[in-house]
Amino acid sequence: MRRIIITLVLALAAIGCAAAIASAVGGGTSITRARLERSLPATFANQYVQQAALLGHTGITPASLQAKAMCEKGGPGMPDKGPGSDWICLVGWQDPNVPMPPEGYGKFELTVHSNDCYTAGGPSKLVGFQTINDTQGRTVNNPVFEFDGCFDPNGDDQPTGNSYPSVLQVTSTVLSADVSGRTGVQVSCGAGANGCAGVMTISDGTRSLGSVHYDLQEQATPTLSLPQAVPVDAQELTFTFAPSTGIAPPKPTTIPVQR
Repeated sequence: MRRIIITLVLALAAIGCAAAIASAVGGGTSITRARLERSLPATFANQYVQQAALLGHTGITPASLQAKAMCEKGGPGMPDKGPGSDWICLVGWQDPNVPMPPEGYGKFELTVHSNDCYTAGGPSKLVGFQTINDTQGRTVNNPVFEFDGCFDPNGDDQPTGNSYPSVLQVTSTVLSADVSGRTGVQVSCGAGANGCAGVMTISDGTRSLGSVHYDLQEQATPTLSLPQAVPVDAQELTFTFAPSTGIAPPKPTTIPVQR
């Protein structure tokens, strides 16, 4: 009898452990991309309207903002479900007082809890800092800087179809060329749909140094090797992008060369 009891206890422990692992990777969870993509824009819009009233911006309503979100968890290849602090949602909206960047959205970082609630923080360049000055000149908390929301765990879980492009950025600030003149430029492809692809051309201002085809997954930060050695007399290089997928810098980027 004692052996049977011990066996049952071990079996129950194994089941509990398996359930915990499944929960950790999002198996059987109510927290999904589709539910966040429906909940976050509505919660954000309500907070944003409060901010507009504090700033004296008229004509701003949840409906006029037309907010929508694209959410993902943990990067490419990871299931977009389950609690965690690694959720990213790209949110776009319409406000004549706040022009959107070329990509049409701002990046929000979310911590999603197992109780179907979340805390979201947005980009200061679009939503402002933690405190703002209202129409009376008072310093008040910014309701859209960081906010909480919840969603119905039994709500609509069908895909929303919301999609935003990834943004390619040049992250190198100096190009270090080796003794043979070889170097590379580091870039990053942000969160979004389908990653970043296109052609990068290089010149030293007067001479072409060739081109590089790039095809990157989202949230990748590779170093793209230049196809030719940097001329000895070149002090800086200029990079021009022609994207076929995603958004790339619209203007040429110039970086100094260090030897």
